[in-house]
Amino acid sequence: MTILLGSIADDYTGASDLANTLTKNGLRTVQTVGIPDPSLALPDVDAVVVSLKIRSVAAQEAVAAALEAESWLRGRGAGHVLYKICSTFDSTDLGNIGPVTEALLSASGGDIALVTPAFPETGRTVYLGHLFVNGQPLDESPLKDHPLNPMRDANLVRVLTRQSRGKAGLIDLPTVTDGAEAVRARLDRLRAEGAAAAIADAVFERDLETLGQAALEMPVSTGASGLGLGLARALLRSGRASARDGEDGAIRPVGGLAAVVAGSCSAATLKQLDAAERYMPVLRLDTERLLAGSDEISAAVAWAGERTAEGPVAIAASAAPEVVSRLQARYGREASGHAIETATAAIAAELVERGVRRLVVAGGETSGATVDRLGIPAFLIGPEIAPGVPLLRTIGTAGNDMLLALKSGNFGGENFFATALSMMR
Repeated sequence: MTILLGSIADDYTGASDLANTLTKNGLRTVQTVGIPDPSLALPDVDAVVVSLKIRSVAAQEAVAAALEAESWLRGRGAGHVLYKICSTFDSTDLGNIGPVTEALLSASGGDIALVTPAFPETGRTVYLGHLFVNGQPLDESPLKDHPLNPMRDANLVRVLTRQSRGKAGLIDLPTVTDGAEAVRARLDRLRAEGAAAAIADAVFERDLETLGQAALEMPVSTGASGLGLGLARALLRSGRASARDGEDGAIRPVGGLAAVVAGSCSAATLKQLDAAERYMPVLRLDTERLLAGSDEISAAVAWAGERTAEGPVAIAASAAPEVVSRLQARYGREASGHAIETATAAIAAELVERGVRRLVVAGGETSGATVDRLGIPAFLIGPEIAPGVPLLRTIGTAGNDMLLALKSGNFGGENFFATALSMMR
Protein backbone atom coordinates (compact mmCIF):
# COMPACT_ATOMS: atom_id res chain seq x y z
CA MET A 1 0.00 0.00 0.00
CA THR A 2 1.40 3.39 -1.06
CA ILE A 3 -0.35 6.48 0.26
CA LEU A 4 -0.28 10.10 -0.87
CA LEU A 5 -1.24 11.84 2.36
CA GLY A 6 -0.55 10.81 5.93
CA SER A 7 -2.00 12.32 9.06
CA ILE A 8 -1.35 12.00 12.78
CA ALA A 9 -4.43 12.96 14.80
CA ASP A 10 -4.11 13.92 18.45
CA ASP A 11 -7.38 12.24 19.44
CA TYR A 12 -9.84 9.74 18.00
CA THR A 13 -12.85 11.97 17.32
CA GLY A 14 -10.56 14.49 15.64
CA ALA A 15 -9.22 11.66 13.49
CA SER A 16 -12.76 10.75 12.43
CA ASP A 17 -13.47 14.40 11.66
CA LEU A 18 -10.42 14.59 9.41
CA ALA A 19 -11.07 11.22 7.75
CA ASN A 20 -14.61 12.39 7.03
CA THR A 21 -13.30 15.61 5.44
CA LEU A 22 -10.76 13.79 3.27
CA THR A 23 -13.39 11.30 2.12
CA LYS A 24 -15.90 14.05 1.28
CA ASN A 25 -13.23 15.76 -0.79
CA GLY A 26 -12.43 12.76 -2.95
CA LEU A 27 -9.71 10.79 -1.16
CA ARG A 28 -10.23 7.16 -0.26
CA THR A 29 -9.32 7.16 3.42
CA VAL A 30 -8.80 4.74 6.29
CA GLN A 31 -8.57 5.70 9.96
CA THR A 32 -6.32 3.49 12.07
CA VAL A 33 -6.19 3.31 15.85
CA GLY A 34 -2.52 3.73 16.53
CA ILE A 35 0.01 2.12 14.23
CA PRO A 36 -1.60 -1.01 12.77
CA ASP A 37 -0.24 -4.45 13.44
CA PRO A 38 1.63 -5.71 10.35
CA SER A 39 -0.90 -8.54 10.06
CA LEU A 40 -3.81 -6.13 9.52
CA ALA A 41 -4.70 -5.92 5.84
CA LEU A 42 -5.69 -2.37 4.94
CA PRO A 43 -7.43 -1.56 1.65
CA ASP A 44 -5.72 0.43 -1.08
CA VAL A 45 -6.25 4.08 -0.12
CA ASP A 46 -5.02 7.60 -0.85
CA ALA A 47 -4.81 8.72 2.77
CA VAL A 48 -4.34 7.18 6.20
CA VAL A 49 -5.24 8.97 9.42
CA VAL A 50 -3.41 7.48 12.42
CA SER A 51 -5.44 8.11 15.58
CA LEU A 52 -3.45 8.77 18.73
CA LYS A 53 -4.38 10.02 22.20
CA ILE A 54 -1.70 12.66 22.66
CA ARG A 55 -3.53 15.96 23.07
CA SER A 56 -3.34 16.09 26.86
CA VAL A 57 -0.44 13.78 27.71
CA ALA A 58 3.06 14.94 28.64
CA ALA A 59 4.84 16.61 25.72
CA GLN A 60 7.66 14.08 25.69
CA GLU A 61 5.16 11.21 25.40
CA ALA A 62 3.24 13.00 22.63
CA VAL A 63 6.42 13.62 20.65
CA ALA A 64 7.53 9.98 20.89
CA ALA A 65 4.17 8.65 19.72
CA ALA A 66 3.93 11.16 16.87
CA LEU A 67 7.42 10.37 15.60
CA GLU A 68 6.67 6.65 15.53
CA ALA A 69 3.50 7.30 13.53
CA GLU A 70 5.37 9.66 11.18
CA SER A 71 7.97 7.01 10.46
CA TRP A 72 5.24 4.45 9.68
CA LEU A 73 3.45 6.86 7.32
CA ARG A 74 6.64 7.87 5.50
CA GLY A 75 7.50 4.21 5.09
CA ARG A 76 4.25 3.78 3.17
CA GLY A 77 4.92 6.61 0.77
CA ALA A 78 3.40 9.65 2.44
CA GLY A 79 5.04 12.72 0.96
CA HIS A 80 3.19 15.08 3.27
CA VAL A 81 2.15 14.52 6.88
CA LEU A 82 -0.56 16.63 8.52
CA TYR A 83 -0.51 16.82 12.32
CA LYS A 84 -4.23 17.07 12.99
CA ILE A 85 -5.14 19.17 16.02
CA CYS A 86 -8.43 20.39 17.45
CA SER A 87 -10.02 23.44 15.83
CA THR A 88 -10.03 25.13 19.26
CA PHE A 89 -6.21 24.77 19.42
CA ASP A 90 -6.62 23.58 23.00
CA SER A 91 -3.24 22.98 24.57
CA THR A 92 -1.17 24.29 27.45
CA ASP A 93 1.94 26.45 27.50
CA LEU A 94 3.95 23.22 27.72
CA GLY A 95 2.43 21.75 24.55
CA ASN A 96 1.58 19.70 22.77
CA ILE A 97 1.07 21.48 19.46
CA GLY A 98 4.44 23.25 19.39
CA PRO A 99 6.66 20.38 20.55
CA VAL A 100 5.06 17.83 18.22
CA THR A 101 5.18 20.16 15.22
CA GLU A 102 8.87 20.90 15.81
CA ALA A 103 9.68 17.21 16.25
CA LEU A 104 7.91 16.28 13.00
CA LEU A 105 9.75 19.05 11.18
CA SER A 106 13.08 17.79 12.45
CA ALA A 107 12.31 14.19 11.49
CA SER A 108 11.21 15.15 7.98
CA GLY A 109 14.05 17.56 7.24
CA GLY A 110 11.66 20.49 7.09
CA ASP A 111 12.34 23.89 8.61
CA ILE A 112 8.96 25.64 8.83
CA ALA A 113 5.36 24.44 9.13
CA LEU A 114 2.14 26.13 8.09
CA VAL A 115 -0.31 26.00 11.01
CA THR A 116 -4.03 26.79 11.08
CA PRO A 117 -7.02 25.46 13.03
CA ALA A 118 -9.46 27.28 10.74
CA PHE A 119 -12.53 25.43 9.43
CA PRO A 120 -15.20 27.96 8.39
CA GLU A 121 -17.77 25.18 7.82
CA THR A 122 -17.82 24.61 11.59
CA GLY A 123 -17.53 28.28 12.55
CA ARG A 124 -13.75 28.32 13.20
CA THR A 125 -11.95 31.18 11.49
CA VAL A 126 -8.55 32.81 11.99
CA TYR A 127 -7.94 36.51 11.37
CA LEU A 128 -4.69 38.34 12.16
CA GLY A 129 -3.63 35.21 14.00
CA HIS A 130 -6.65 35.25 16.33
CA LEU A 131 -9.02 32.27 16.51
CA PHE A 132 -12.75 32.97 16.37
CA VAL A 133 -15.59 30.56 17.17
CA ASN A 134 -18.79 31.54 15.37
CA GLY A 135 -17.59 35.13 15.33
CA GLN A 136 -16.48 35.27 18.96
CA PRO A 137 -12.83 35.33 20.02
CA LEU A 138 -11.94 31.91 21.40
CA ASP A 139 -11.25 33.28 24.87
CA GLU A 140 -14.74 34.83 25.00
CA SER A 141 -16.61 31.85 23.54
CA PRO A 142 -18.17 28.90 25.42
CA LEU A 143 -15.37 26.70 24.06
CA LYS A 144 -12.78 28.48 26.19
CA ASP A 145 -13.72 26.16 29.07
CA HIS A 146 -12.25 22.90 27.81
CA PRO A 147 -12.25 20.55 30.85
CA LEU A 148 -8.57 19.59 30.41
CA ASN A 149 -7.05 22.47 28.44
CA PRO A 150 -9.02 25.68 28.98
CA MET A 151 -8.09 28.37 26.44
CA ARG A 152 -7.75 31.93 27.68
CA ASP A 153 -5.86 33.48 24.76
CA ALA A 154 -7.23 33.77 21.20
CA ASN A 155 -3.90 35.00 19.79
CA LEU A 156 -2.45 31.80 18.34
CA VAL A 157 0.92 33.34 17.52
CA ARG A 158 1.37 34.01 21.24
CA VAL A 159 -0.01 30.58 22.22
CA LEU A 160 2.28 28.72 19.84
CA THR A 161 5.33 30.81 20.74
CA ARG A 162 4.90 30.06 24.44
CA GLN A 163 5.02 26.30 23.85
CA SER A 164 7.74 26.21 21.17
CA ARG A 165 11.50 26.53 21.13
CA GLY A 166 11.45 28.48 17.86
CA LYS A 167 9.53 31.59 16.87
CA ALA A 168 6.04 31.60 15.38
CA GLY A 169 5.06 34.06 12.65
CA LEU A 170 1.89 35.10 10.86
CA ILE A 171 0.56 34.67 7.32
CA ASP A 172 -2.17 37.30 7.26
CA LEU A 173 -5.38 37.26 5.25
CA PRO A 174 -4.25 39.70 2.52
CA THR A 175 -1.31 37.37 1.81
CA VAL A 176 -3.57 34.33 1.69
CA THR A 177 -5.97 36.19 -0.63
CA ASP A 178 -3.07 36.82 -3.03
CA GLY A 179 -2.69 33.06 -3.57
CA ALA A 180 -0.40 30.12 -2.94
CA GLU A 181 2.72 31.76 -4.37
CA ALA A 182 2.28 34.72 -2.02
CA VAL A 183 1.91 32.30 0.91
CA ARG A 184 5.10 30.50 -0.10
CA ALA A 185 6.95 33.81 -0.37
CA ARG A 186 5.77 34.77 3.10
CA LEU A 187 6.92 31.40 4.45
CA ASP A 188 10.34 32.03 2.88
CA ARG A 189 10.59 35.40 4.66
CA LEU A 190 9.53 33.94 7.99
CA ARG A 191 12.03 31.10 7.57
CA ALA A 192 14.80 33.64 6.96
CA GLU A 193 13.74 35.43 10.16
CA GLY A 194 14.15 32.22 12.14
CA ALA A 195 10.50 31.18 12.49
CA ALA A 196 9.72 27.45 12.65
CA ALA A 197 5.95 27.82 12.37
CA ALA A 198 3.51 30.22 10.74
CA ILE A 199 -0.07 30.72 11.89
CA ALA A 200 -2.16 31.23 8.75
CA ASP A 201 -5.36 33.26 8.54
CA ALA A 202 -8.39 31.67 6.88
CA VAL A 203 -11.92 33.07 6.82
CA PHE A 204 -13.42 31.40 3.75
CA GLU A 205 -13.18 27.93 2.25
CA ARG A 206 -11.18 29.30 -0.67
CA ASP A 207 -8.52 30.36 1.85
CA LEU A 208 -8.15 26.72 2.92
CA GLU A 209 -7.68 25.70 -0.71
CA THR A 210 -4.88 28.26 -1.05
CA LEU A 211 -3.22 27.09 2.16
CA GLY A 212 -3.51 23.44 1.17
CA GLN A 213 -1.86 24.16 -2.17
CA ALA A 214 1.04 25.91 -0.43
CA ALA A 215 1.40 23.38 2.37
CA LEU A 216 1.39 20.32 0.10
CA GLU A 217 4.85 21.23 -1.23
CA MET A 218 6.26 21.08 2.32
CA PRO A 219 6.84 17.88 4.34
CA VAL A 220 4.72 18.81 7.39
CA SER A 221 1.75 20.98 8.28
CA THR A 222 -0.36 21.35 11.41
CA GLY A 223 -4.03 22.11 11.50
CA ALA A 224 -7.64 21.11 11.94
CA SER A 225 -9.76 19.30 9.36
CA GLY A 226 -10.11 22.48 7.33
CA LEU A 227 -6.47 22.23 6.32
CA GLY A 228 -7.15 18.61 5.37
CA LEU A 229 -9.82 19.90 2.98
CA GLY A 230 -7.25 22.17 1.36
CA LEU A 231 -4.66 19.38 1.08
CA ALA A 232 -7.16 16.92 -0.42
CA ARG A 233 -8.28 19.40 -3.06
CA ALA A 234 -4.68 20.29 -3.85
CA LEU A 235 -3.88 16.60 -4.43
CA LEU A 236 -6.81 16.27 -6.81
CA ARG A 237 -5.97 19.52 -8.61
CA SER A 238 -2.37 18.42 -9.08
CA GLY A 239 -3.45 15.15 -10.66
CA ARG A 240 -1.68 13.06 -8.03
CA ALA A 241 -5.02 11.68 -6.85
CA SER A 242 -8.27 10.92 -8.65
CA ALA A 243 -11.63 11.48 -6.97
CA ARG A 244 -13.13 8.24 -5.69
CA ASP A 245 -16.22 7.09 -3.87
CA GLY A 246 -14.94 6.91 -0.32
CA GLU A 247 -17.68 4.84 1.34
CA ASP A 248 -16.49 1.43 0.10
CA GLY A 249 -18.95 -0.82 1.89
CA ALA A 250 -18.95 1.09 5.15
CA ILE A 251 -22.74 1.34 5.16
CA ARG A 252 -23.49 -2.38 4.86
CA PRO A 253 -25.91 -3.34 7.66
CA VAL A 254 -24.55 -5.09 10.75
CA GLY A 255 -27.73 -5.63 12.78
CA GLY A 256 -27.52 -6.10 16.52
CA LEU A 257 -28.55 -3.84 19.36
CA ALA A 258 -27.96 -0.07 19.50
CA ALA A 259 -26.83 2.32 22.24
CA VAL A 260 -25.42 5.75 22.99
CA VAL A 261 -22.69 6.34 25.59
CA ALA A 262 -21.82 9.94 26.48
CA GLY A 263 -19.00 11.33 28.58
CA SER A 264 -18.83 14.84 27.15
CA CYS A 265 -19.98 17.74 29.28
CA SER A 266 -20.23 20.22 26.41
CA ALA A 267 -23.35 22.35 25.99
CA ALA A 268 -24.06 20.64 22.65
CA THR A 269 -24.00 17.13 24.13
CA LEU A 270 -26.16 18.17 27.09
CA LYS A 271 -28.79 19.50 24.66
CA GLN A 272 -28.57 16.31 22.60
CA LEU A 273 -29.22 14.22 25.70
CA ASP A 274 -32.24 16.36 26.59
CA ALA A 275 -33.60 15.80 23.08
CA ALA A 276 -32.87 12.06 23.26
CA GLU A 277 -35.18 11.67 26.26
CA ARG A 278 -38.10 12.26 23.89
CA TYR A 279 -37.46 9.07 21.92
CA MET A 280 -35.30 6.68 23.98
CA PRO A 281 -34.61 5.78 27.61
CA VAL A 282 -31.74 7.88 29.00
CA LEU A 283 -29.83 7.00 32.16
CA ARG A 284 -27.87 9.87 33.69
CA LEU A 285 -25.10 8.51 35.87
CA ASP A 286 -24.26 10.04 39.21
CA THR A 287 -20.74 11.26 38.47
CA GLU A 288 -19.98 11.79 42.15
CA ARG A 289 -20.76 8.11 42.80
CA LEU A 290 -18.67 7.11 39.79
CA LEU A 291 -15.67 8.97 41.15
CA ALA A 292 -16.23 7.56 44.62
CA GLY A 293 -15.91 4.04 43.20
CA SER A 294 -19.49 2.85 43.68
CA ASP A 295 -21.32 0.22 41.65
CA GLU A 296 -22.67 2.73 39.10
CA ILE A 297 -21.13 0.78 36.20
CA SER A 298 -22.79 -2.56 36.97
CA ALA A 299 -26.07 -0.82 37.72
CA ALA A 300 -25.95 1.01 34.38
CA VAL A 301 -25.23 -2.18 32.46
CA ALA A 302 -28.10 -3.96 34.21
CA TRP A 303 -30.41 -1.02 33.44
CA ALA A 304 -29.48 -1.19 29.76
CA GLY A 305 -29.87 -4.97 29.65
CA GLU A 306 -33.53 -4.59 30.58
CA ARG A 307 -34.21 -2.19 27.69
CA THR A 308 -31.93 -2.67 24.65
CA ALA A 309 -34.02 -5.48 23.18
CA GLU A 310 -36.83 -2.95 22.72
CA GLY A 311 -34.68 -0.24 21.09
CA PRO A 312 -31.71 2.09 21.58
CA VAL A 313 -30.78 3.43 25.00
CA ALA A 314 -28.44 6.20 26.16
CA ILE A 315 -26.15 6.18 29.19
CA ALA A 316 -24.50 9.47 30.09
CA ALA A 317 -21.86 10.60 32.56
CA SER A 318 -22.28 14.13 31.21
CA ALA A 319 -22.82 16.91 33.72
CA ALA A 320 -23.40 20.65 33.82
CA PRO A 321 -20.28 22.90 34.04
CA GLU A 322 -20.85 23.77 37.69
CA VAL A 323 -20.96 20.07 38.61
CA VAL A 324 -17.79 19.41 36.63
CA SER A 325 -16.03 22.29 38.39
CA ARG A 326 -17.05 20.97 41.80
CA LEU A 327 -15.81 17.47 41.00
CA GLN A 328 -12.52 18.77 39.62
CA ALA A 329 -11.98 20.84 42.76
CA ARG A 330 -12.57 17.79 44.93
CA TYR A 331 -10.84 15.04 42.95
CA GLY A 332 -8.50 16.97 40.63
CA ARG A 333 -8.94 17.84 36.95
CA GLU A 334 -7.01 14.89 35.49
CA ALA A 335 -8.22 12.31 38.01
CA SER A 336 -11.88 13.16 37.56
CA GLY A 337 -11.62 13.20 33.77
CA HIS A 338 -9.79 9.88 33.70
CA ALA A 339 -12.31 8.24 36.02
CA ILE A 340 -15.27 9.30 33.89
CA GLU A 341 -13.73 8.22 30.58
CA THR A 342 -12.67 4.88 32.09
CA ALA A 343 -16.16 4.26 33.49
CA THR A 344 -17.97 5.14 30.26
CA ALA A 345 -15.58 2.97 28.24
CA ALA A 346 -16.21 0.06 30.61
CA ILE A 347 -19.97 0.50 30.17
CA ALA A 348 -19.62 0.61 26.38
CA ALA A 349 -17.52 -2.58 26.38
CA GLU A 350 -20.08 -4.38 28.54
CA LEU A 351 -22.86 -3.33 26.17
CA VAL A 352 -20.92 -4.66 23.17
CA GLU A 353 -20.34 -7.91 25.04
CA ARG A 354 -24.12 -8.15 25.37
CA GLY A 355 -24.86 -7.67 21.68
CA VAL A 356 -24.61 -3.95 20.88
CA ARG A 357 -23.24 -3.60 17.34
CA ARG A 358 -24.38 -0.03 16.61
CA LEU A 359 -22.77 2.40 19.02
CA VAL A 360 -22.67 6.19 19.26
CA VAL A 361 -20.03 7.66 21.60
CA ALA A 362 -20.03 11.34 22.59
CA GLY A 363 -16.87 13.02 23.83
CA GLY A 364 -13.28 12.90 22.61
CA GLU A 365 -11.73 11.31 25.68
CA THR A 366 -14.65 8.90 26.08
CA SER A 367 -14.37 7.88 22.42
CA GLY A 368 -10.66 7.23 22.72
CA ALA A 369 -11.04 5.15 25.86
CA THR A 370 -13.93 3.19 24.33
CA VAL A 371 -12.12 2.35 21.09
CA ASP A 372 -9.05 1.24 23.05
CA ARG A 373 -11.15 -0.87 25.38
CA LEU A 374 -12.85 -2.56 22.42
CA GLY A 375 -9.53 -3.19 20.67
CA ILE A 376 -10.64 -1.77 17.32
CA PRO A 377 -7.63 -1.49 14.96
CA ALA A 378 -9.10 0.58 12.10
CA PHE A 379 -12.20 2.01 10.44
CA LEU A 380 -13.64 2.43 6.99
CA ILE A 381 -15.15 5.88 6.55
CA GLY A 382 -18.84 6.04 5.66
CA PRO A 383 -21.27 8.88 4.96
CA GLU A 384 -21.37 12.03 7.05
CA ILE A 385 -23.83 12.09 9.95
CA ALA A 386 -23.15 15.73 10.84
CA PRO A 387 -20.30 18.10 9.95
CA GLY A 388 -17.14 16.46 11.26
CA VAL A 389 -18.76 13.15 12.24
CA PRO A 390 -18.82 10.22 9.78
CA LEU A 391 -20.34 6.79 10.08
CA LEU A 392 -17.52 4.32 10.83
CA ARG A 393 -17.29 0.61 10.11
CA THR A 394 -14.71 -1.44 11.96
CA ILE A 395 -11.87 -3.22 10.16
CA GLY A 396 -10.05 -6.18 11.63
CA THR A 397 -12.24 -6.77 14.67
CA ALA A 398 -12.74 -10.29 15.93
CA GLY A 399 -16.29 -11.54 15.46
CA ASN A 400 -18.96 -9.31 13.97
CA ASP A 401 -18.26 -5.91 12.47
CA MET A 402 -19.67 -2.83 14.17
CA LEU A 403 -20.95 0.56 13.08
CA LEU A 404 -19.88 3.48 15.25
CA ALA A 405 -20.06 7.24 15.46
CA LEU A 406 -17.37 9.00 17.50
CA LYS A 407 -18.60 12.51 18.24
CA SER A 408 -16.53 15.34 19.60
CA GLY A 409 -18.52 16.92 22.40
CA ASN A 410 -19.28 20.17 20.60
CA PHE A 411 -20.31 18.59 17.27
CA GLY A 412 -23.78 17.86 15.93
CA GLY A 413 -27.22 19.39 16.16
CA GLU A 414 -29.85 18.80 18.81
CA ASN A 415 -31.14 15.57 17.22
CA PHE A 416 -27.71 14.13 16.45
CA PHE A 417 -28.27 10.85 18.30
CA ALA A 418 -31.51 10.11 16.44
CA THR A 419 -29.89 10.92 13.10
CA ALA A 420 -26.85 8.74 13.80
CA LEU A 421 -28.90 5.75 14.91
CA SER A 422 -31.22 6.05 11.91
CA MET A 423 -28.20 5.69 9.60
CA MET A 424 -27.00 2.54 11.37
CA ARG A 425 -28.70 -0.64 10.21
